[in-house]
Amino acid sequence: MRILGLPILEAFKITHASAQGPLNAWQTDVECEDWKTPHDIKCRYRSADFLADNRVIFNIKGNAYRLVVKVRYQNGLVVVEWVGTHADYSKQKF
Repeated sequence: MRILGLPILEAFKITHASAQGPLNAWQTDVECEDWKTPHDIKCRYRSADFLADNRVIFNIKGNAYRLVVKVRYQNGLVVVEWVGTHADYSKQKF
C-alpha cells in the first residue's frame, strides 16, 4: 500500500517520542501490504476498528495512541487523516 499524509505522522512523532517506534513499524508493515478488503486488515491487525467511508482506526503502542486512516482499496492507498492520544481520540467525531 502507498501511504499519503506521512507529514501528519512525522509531526506527531516529534511531539510524542514514544510513538515513533510503533508508528515506524506500522508504516513499514503497511507499505508491504496489498489490502483488497477490510478482512485483509483485520487478519493482520485484530484490534483495528472500522468506520463508515472506508476509515480504519489502529491502536498504536498498546492503545496509548490512535491512528485514523482512509483506505482506498482499489487504488492501493492509505490516507492518514488523524493521529493522537487515546484521550484526544475520545474528543473527536469521525
